[in-house]
Amino acid sequence: MKKLIGVLLLTFVIISCKNEVQTSYDLIIENGNVIDIVSGNISKQSIIINEGRIVKLSNSVEENTYTSEIVLDGTDKYILPGFWDNHVHFRGGDSLIQANKDFLKLFIMNGITTVRDAGGDLTSSVMAWKQQIENKSLVGPTIFSAGPKIDGKNATWAGSLVVETEDDISVALDSLQALNVDFVKLYDSRISGDLYLKTIQEATKRGLITSGHMPFTVTLDETLDTGIAGIEHLYYVLKGCSSEEKQITEAIKNGEYGFWAAMEKLIATYQDSTAENTFELLKEHNTYVVPTLHIGNVLRYLDEVNHENDTYLKLMPPGIIKTYEGRIRSSLNSSEQARQNRKELNSFFKLLAKSLSDANVKLLAGSDSGASNSYTYPGISLHQELEAMVEAGISNLKALQNSAYNGSQFLKKDSDYGTVTAGKISDLVILNSNPLDDIKNTRDIEFVIKGNDVFNPEIIANEVNCMECIINK
Repeated sequence: MKKLIGVLLLTFVIISCKNEVQTSYDLIIENGNVIDIVSGNISKQSIIINEGRIVKLSNSVEENTYTSEIVLDGTDKYILPGFWDNHVHFRGGDSLIQANKDFLKLFIMNGITTVRDAGGDLTSSVMAWKQQIENKSLVGPTIFSAGPKIDGKNATWAGSLVVETEDDISVALDSLQALNVDFVKLYDSRISGDLYLKTIQEATKRGLITSGHMPFTVTLDETLDTGIAGIEHLYYVLKGCSSEEKQITEAIKNGEYGFWAAMEKLIATYQDSTAENTFELLKEHNTYVVPTLHIGNVLRYLDEVNHENDTYLKLMPPGIIKTYEGRIRSSLNSSEQARQNRKELNSFFKLLAKSLSDANVKLLAGSDSGASNSYTYPGISLHQELEAMVEAGISNLKALQNSAYNGSQFLKKDSDYGTVTAGKISDLVILNSNPLDDIKNTRDIEFVIKGNDVFNPEIIANEVNCMECIINK
């Protein structure tokens, strides 16, 4: 009996010792206010991170149970998935490779852990950066890239893949798959309507995600029925909301209307019932829409707003600033009527974005930042896009969902990204104040977590010599 008691006591001691054994992890964030990006609910939890993924979330981290060399105090902080900018451009030619590379830190400084590169002419560099970021030899966001755009002969943007015949479609798609792009971006400056639709069809057959502009020589219904996954900008959704879209399309084919003349006609023939049908069709096809409201706010008012004192302008090298000249010149040289028409269109787009959101069409928050897009700066412009969405009447929660949550779903990466959930990649942003109360609080960043790495925006701001980027939030 005494022997049995002794064995039991020994067993108890062993079990007790095992229970006291500490498990070491790479990073622990204690007692933060974790925002459920789906419901908007907030819960106080600790986040345990190891090898770049969230191991678990706990209501409390028991003393002496978990250890880490890095422990962040999340008390009174707000934690949500790292932001996604779902429409950026790395471009401008070889002379601007370094300038584009320098933008990468600006995204991290602004809590943006992922960007969707919507086509450019620096593909080889972008793919190299993508790998270097993954290997942690370069600081920057995860990059999901379209590589070069698909367009017709004499395309507007340098580096585009030319599709003039059906045979060219296979060549272009083969090239993109060899590059291992994450989606296919189509442009509308030169490609014919028939080849545009055929390209979407063939890309979809290959299991590729397609997104892009839309030639006005086709209807939105045709584009959606063919299988496009994402519509970039609101011009093309507006076209589908016109009660006279087919007639206007034919007039464009016949050369009766140019792009901007068509815009006026489309606004004049906007019909609520047609719009409702279009919204239902977008939902039926699970097609995402990227409103890009902020860049509209900037470009439509270039004739009125002086950007010389923009905080981020000092971070743009001369080569990038030079690319701004085209849009600035176009704005200043436009007639007074043309300027007014474009401002009215900009106001109309805000109403359209809200209507899309109210109808539960899936939206993506994208800045369209990059060379040639005047004063739309990498990093900060994503926050300005979220603010523009809220200004248009979209709720704070939905605006936030339009970033990482919807972005990860669009690219079919939601098993790894988009929510603060056990098992997912630990790309997080820690805010000092609640973005559900005020969307501008997305700028109030304490730390950015990318995998196991912790970034302090103030340190990055100091590195790029722009402390006012942090001070002037």
